[in-house]
Amino acid sequence: MAVTLSDIKGDVGSIAGHVKPHINQIKAAERVLKGATEKKVIHDFFVSRVGDDIHMVMLHENGEDAKEVHETAWNALKAATEEAQSLGLYAAGQDLLKDAFSGNVKGMGPGVAEMEFEPRKAEPIVLFMADKTSPSAFNIPLSKIYADPFTTSGLVIDPRLHDGFMIQVLDQKMGDVLEFSLPEELHDYLAIIGDLVRFSIKKVFSKDKKLGIAASVSTEKLSKIAGKYVGKDDPVAMARAQSGFPAVGELLQPFMTPYLVPGWMRGSHVGPLYPCSVDEANPTYFDGPPRIVALGFMIKGNRLIGEESDPQPGSHKPVDYFRGEEFGYARNIAMNIATYMRQHGPFMFERLPEEEMEYTTLNEVLKKIFEKRNVKNKNR
Repeated sequence: MAVTLSDIKGDVGSIAGHVKPHINQIKAAERVLKGATEKKVIHDFFVSRVGDDIHMVMLHENGEDAKEVHETAWNALKAATEEAQSLGLYAAGQDLLKDAFSGNVKGMGPGVAEMEFEPRKAEPIVLFMADKTSPSAFNIPLSKIYADPFTTSGLVIDPRLHDGFMIQVLDQKMGDVLEFSLPEELHDYLAIIGDLVRFSIKKVFSKDKKLGIAASVSTEKLSKIAGKYVGKDDPVAMARAQSGFPAVGELLQPFMTPYLVPGWMRGSHVGPLYPCSVDEANPTYFDGPPRIVALGFMIKGNRLIGEESDPQPGSHKPVDYFRGEEFGYARNIAMNIATYMRQHGPFMFERLPEEEMEYTTLNEVLKKIFEKRNVKNKNR
């Protein structure tokens, strides 16, 4: 039996700036989702948050882009918005860029990561929720996980991972999805994915057809939808673990290095990705540093299983991986980097935008990559 795991998230108001939602907002979203389980729209759910974003994790059998599931999430965010308005919270309804639901939430403001698959006998899931950054924040960590044997030793020693993965990359500028077979096309892939403005990973698939999808990332760009800056995209990624996929430890290892990502204050700066628990996910230093939370749970039949679960849908407490002391090391490094980066103030640094690289040889490499995939859009 195939199931679908969906995480639909949005910033619809927060306390005293872009920090965290009010508990009444969380409860309002939970009430809507609980009603959806009673109507059999979804089987199970839990609601969490990172920074000021509310995440609604839902398990169902309706497939990706299901109208009834997306409408449930939309209604939950509307209910949370009403709570925010009643409390006079900051930026109430910020991510709801349309007035009425119209089929699914894509293009309406909220972020979406979904994957449909046949659950294995034991199905571990790791959910990565980010705040104050963009979808490309996952480009380096996921590249390390699915393409780097120095991170994922299973790529070398596990025959189920040895052939590598297929990675879909979204061209945010042109709307194309480019697919790369790794490790064979590693150099082509790296030529593309290093541009953290234009390209972002969309989905990852095992080359074993029986296993199917490995990971999914939300790729919505709020500024493209609204036509102006209305808040950072705050992406989410979900990944299947173990038994043919990277182990949980391999999924977590890249976040021990606080890689630089776009985001921070007004989405206009570059800062380190700070791994923390849900309780610590309150961006307070220059609206940052950009936060990343990792939650783990199992799927058993039509239920989500956390470290604390009971028969009632929504009554789950997932494992909060970055709560541990090990990642205190990464947090210390992140704060050292963040403090250093802030010394630059408004000055630019590091890799230039694509337009400024017109006279380098990179454009010739990109041209060959696009031609090989029969992508012929103009104005690249």
